[in-house]
Amino acid sequence: MEIPVIPIGNSRGIRLTRAILDRYNIRDMVDLELRKKHIHIIPLSRPRTGWDKAFMEMNANGDDTFLFNEL
Repeated sequence: MEIPVIPIGNSRGIRLTRAILDRYNIRDMVDLELRKKHIHIIPLSRPRTGWDKAFMEMNANGDDTFLFNEL
């Protein structure tokens, strides 16, 4: 697949189509691995983002008790 390199401010970049973004689950952040002859783009996923706030809310509501007493 060939895509143009375009000016973005003082830099240059590429645009990825919605189909590519969806297929590879690319959301807000990616990790770039610079190799000798290519660039490897890895989508970053943060599935636990916001858990700290959710746990604090659970504690405030008293919803963070053990389900099994033997633990």
